Amino acid sequence: MALNRHNQNKRSNILVVTEALLIAYMGYITHFILVQLDLTNSAPIEKLAVNVGLLTVCILLCSLSVGLYEAKLRETFRGIIRRIFVSVGLSYFLVEVISRAFFDDLAMHSYYLPASVAGIIITLVIFRYFTNRLGLLGLGKVRIVVLGAGERASIIEKRMRRDVDRIAFDLVGFVPIPGDNREEGIKKEEIIHVKVDENFQQFITDNDIEEIVIACDQRRGTLPIEVLFECRLRGIEVTDLLDFMERETGQIVVNLMYPSWVIYSNGFHSQNYLRDALDYFINAVLAAFIFTFTWPFMLLTASIIWLDDGRRTGTSVFYKQERVGLNGKLFKIIKFRSMRPDAEKDGAKWASKNDDRVTRIGHFIRKYRIDELPQLFNVFKGEMSFIGPRPERPEFVEKLVREVPYYNQRHNVKPGLAGWAQLNYPYGASVEDSMEKLKFDLYYVKHQSMLLDILILIRTVEIVLFGKGR
Repeated sequence: MALNRHNQNKRSNILVVTEALLIAYMGYITHFILVQLDLTNSAPIEKLAVNVGLLTVCILLCSLSVGLYEAKLRETFRGIIRRIFVSVGLSYFLVEVISRAFFDDLAMHSYYLPASVAGIIITLVIFRYFTNRLGLLGLGKVRIVVLGAGERASIIEKRMRRDVDRIAFDLVGFVPIPGDNREEGIKKEEIIHVKVDENFQQFITDNDIEEIVIACDQRRGTLPIEVLFECRLRGIEVTDLLDFMERETGQIVVNLMYPSWVIYSNGFHSQNYLRDALDYFINAVLAAFIFTFTWPFMLLTASIIWLDDGRRTGTSVFYKQERVGLNGKLFKIIKFRSMRPDAEKDGAKWASKNDDRVTRIGHFIRKYRIDELPQLFNVFKGEMSFIGPRPERPEFVEKLVREVPYYNQRHNVKPGLAGWAQLNYPYGASVEDSMEKLKFDLYYVKHQSMLLDILILIRTVEIVLFGKGR
């Protein structure tokens, strides 16, 4: 096994063992604190050991399932926190079910599990902060070098300028390759003038390089295949620029895509057959659950819209509009009306950030996404999901398909009430904006999973509660 992969596995094993000890310790110390506060009685050691062991195993398994122990996990600290919450939350329900079903006589006081889970979440978040930010346990940034300093390589300089964008790696520099367009290339980053020949391996060793990103403008006849092959055999990761950007930014750089990359990638169709089979059931149950709590707000919103201008103009409080759905099929989306009745008297227009066509109540219900609630009926009808690319109007789709490459691929999944693009690029009112949002939409189409859906839901709830979105 390559030395680099061996080191990565060693780091992951150390991380698993360390977190197992932390979880077990917090499970024990929580009981001790509850006893000292006279909130519970002292439990026998064997009873405590079974509960601590069960809690530790469940959290480790759930953490493993959400990717927290992946050797190549590339995630922001906020993303890691969300994964911790998901894994510990799932573990809470697992422990409750297992302990009540099989170890009812060994069940702890009702205070024990919630207090333990709260303490474990805080402990794991603090621990991950130090391991990621300070490089403890050898889990610091990956050192990378980029082959190429031209136009393609400049996408890294343009899109990843901030420190938070580079939280998972340490960029040593860019190595110019013959054929690079230097006029449109790297301007401010470190340029490394080193020949990529048989001595390149020595440069890799001297600088502790763990990954090479291929970003040259011309590949044919310029890439040293033998040298890269040797690096790969020695355990150095060799990554295409598109894969690197996809991994680090959560988007697919559409304007840099080439046919062979699409052919050899895992495509833009879901391979999760169980998820596809349960898609409607899960979405319908979730829609019914949300409708149970939101129908009073929906009734109140409809009444206010009617009082505001509905009774005067005779216009419906709902707004129905044709949109493009799964596989290009048209459907009618339902929303609360947030614009004036004559908003499109001159034809279809892109919505703008401070659109003067929006009514007084419209500004409020858009800010808190209340205008989207009637789309629950689209979910019940199977036309939409909770998570997916936002559906666009056919008039705009016709234009975007002609001007934006690969745009039709976003119709490989059902449109959604919330999406990956809305979280990362919240506003779009032009073809250029559609191109940017497509980069995130295609990332979602390619990587759709239950975990990604959960993470998007969590972030969407945060946006809605604090009114950050449109």
